[in-house]
Amino acid sequence: MSSPTKNRPETVSRALVPRRPAALGTRHLTMIGLGGAIGAGLFVGSGAGIAIAGPGILISFLAAGLLAVLVMRMMGEMSVALPVAGSFSAHAERALGSWAGFTVGWLYWAQISVVLAIEATGAAVIVHAWVPAVATWVWVLLFMAGLTAANLASVRMFGEFEFWFAVLKVGSIIGFLVLGILAVTGALPGEAAIGLTNLTAHGGLLPNGWDGVLSGLLAVVFAFGGMEIVTLAAAESEDPVRGLSSAMRSVVWRLLVFYIGSVVVVVLVLPWNDSKVGESPFVAVLEHVGLPSAAQVMNVVLLASLLSALNANLYAASRMVYSLAERGEAPKALRKLSDAGVPQRAVLVSVAFGFLSVLLNFQWPDSVFLWMLNGVGAIALVVWIAVAVSQLRLRVVLEREAPERLVFRMWGFPVLTILALVSMGAVLVLLAVKESSRPQVVGTGVLTAAVLAVGLLRRRRPQGTSAA
Repeated sequence: MSSPTKNRPETVSRALVPRRPAALGTRHLTMIGLGGAIGAGLFVGSGAGIAIAGPGILISFLAAGLLAVLVMRMMGEMSVALPVAGSFSAHAERALGSWAGFTVGWLYWAQISVVLAIEATGAAVIVHAWVPAVATWVWVLLFMAGLTAANLASVRMFGEFEFWFAVLKVGSIIGFLVLGILAVTGALPGEAAIGLTNLTAHGGLLPNGWDGVLSGLLAVVFAFGGMEIVTLAAAESEDPVRGLSSAMRSVVWRLLVFYIGSVVVVVLVLPWNDSKVGESPFVAVLEHVGLPSAAQVMNVVLLASLLSALNANLYAASRMVYSLAERGEAPKALRKLSDAGVPQRAVLVSVAFGFLSVLLNFQWPDSVFLWMLNGVGAIALVVWIAVAVSQLRLRVVLEREAPERLVFRMWGFPVLTILALVSMGAVLVLLAVKESSRPQVVGTGVLTAAVLAVGLLRRRRPQGTSAA
């Protein structure tokens, strides 16, 4: 039978630093954290939220952002104290048992492996519009093959790719914020100051009331997904404790500034009910301030965002399944490392499922792939809930057994952790009640129940010595 320690939080006395060669510096971790959360959810998805809530989307983004910050703070506390491969999946195992680590790890792997198809297809569609002579599937193959090669080569190469992708995205947002401020204050040549007119006109701050704000919250809550990748990458950094602490302190607040600041610019510069805002808010603003070829400029940024997400998610998927293999929750063959310290088999397994997802997206976008997408649609929320529950339990163990490890603490423990947990439960209920999002909640519930059942059955089976 499985060891009794699997039924309660494990001790934290043993060494946790991974055996793999360190390859990522603090600059990589910081930009991976920023780049992981800045993607299509901001550049395109924010338009849908604005169309639902009007200027009230600012409240929606602020609420979603604060919730994401609390979750990342919890994740950061555990990852700095226990810098182990697998991050939140390994922490769930330590806090709740092997069934929890198995469930969280495989759910996360399935989610991002399916999302790979969306990112690869989206990037291919953009480039196909520029070069229509080359079929979309060819671009998908090139992007997937190129980023797979980068991930297979070395961790350092992945880090450099992600660093420069993130630099482009961050630079674009900073430029967008500067242009927006100039437009609002009337500092652009030949343009009158816009001021706060669009906040008070067209129905005011809450044109659709608080129902609009709640609906907007549901539309944007997953836009902050991707920040967790930095905790997975920390296990392969030069100094996991110091590097992750530094990255986490800077990333969360910068993300809030970028997200909230960008949305503020959009709702100040243009009326919220402008049809162009709903379609592509960033393009609409850039066209308003007179930037030539605004749509193509944003397409370049969006392409970089999609390739960045594809690169980061391929990395995250491979490291998660590698960690599962290390802990005996996936085939042992996936633990094999190359001379450069890369789990190449884990990379190939993850990209293989990604290619399968792309094929399903092309062949059956409205049936098989839609079913898969609904199945993973709310997994990010399941992972966040697991993070909060794990932190509640592990914090007590750490304070008792290794308080010196708590150099990066969750604020207001346990009150803010419990508040975040209740808030996530409320969001899940609201998603289930809302007709448009109900299929995602049901699909995720079915998939979670299936993976959990397998995890519990594995726990009941006689096993050998569990992996560290």
